[in-house]
Amino acid sequence: MGCFGFLKTMMILFNGIIFLAGAAILGVGIWVKVDNGSVLSFLQGISAGQSQLGQVLNVGYLLIAVGAVLLILGFLGCCGAVRESRCMLLLFFVIILIVFIAEVAGAIILLVFKPLANDLIKQAGDEAVKNIKKDFGKNKDITGLWNSTMTTLKCCGFYNYTDFTGSPFVNETGGYPTQCCRSSPCNGTTAYNLNVPGYHTIQTLQYCMM
Repeated sequence: MGCFGFLKTMMILFNGIIFLAGAAILGVGIWVKVDNGSVLSFLQGISAGQSQLGQVLNVGYLLIAVGAVLLILGFLGCCGAVRESRCMLLLFFVIILIVFIAEVAGAIILLVFKPLANDLIKQAGDEAVKNIKKDFGKNKDITGLWNSTMTTLKCCGFYNYTDFTGSPFVNETGGYPTQCCRSSPCNGTTAYNLNVPGYHTIQTLQYCMM
């Protein structure tokens, strides 16, 4: 009974912590999605990477999902241990098993298909660069699409400013799109002025931060 009582107490304590953590994460996720303005205002005190603060709002749904799962797990484990309910504890361990299997399957899929994904991304990048060098500055639709994308995502091309080298825009104006520069004039005379990352770099950084 002593060992059983200890395990029961640890089960209640452990799942109580999970329940509280899930509630906190769920609350933050709901706050991020419901009150975007106050979240951005709260994050304005961060000096580094202010241009990326808007991307923080995209994790709201992920926080809500993770918080809800933790909340359910904590409730089932804690309540099941207190009431010694076999049904609740069985459901608790089934969910734990499903999450574990999903994580293992996700890791295997990531390892297996990562080279294929990298090849597809490289091919897409090569096509995007060809598209830029051929039509940016000449085709109004292509130019407008890239300008809108770069302005919205605060990026420069697909990789960086070199994507535009040799394009009709650079050949005619002698400079690069304003989105690629931190100050004017936007040309290749200052290396620091042209260090705005491309779309691919930004997405890679966001993936690694998740």
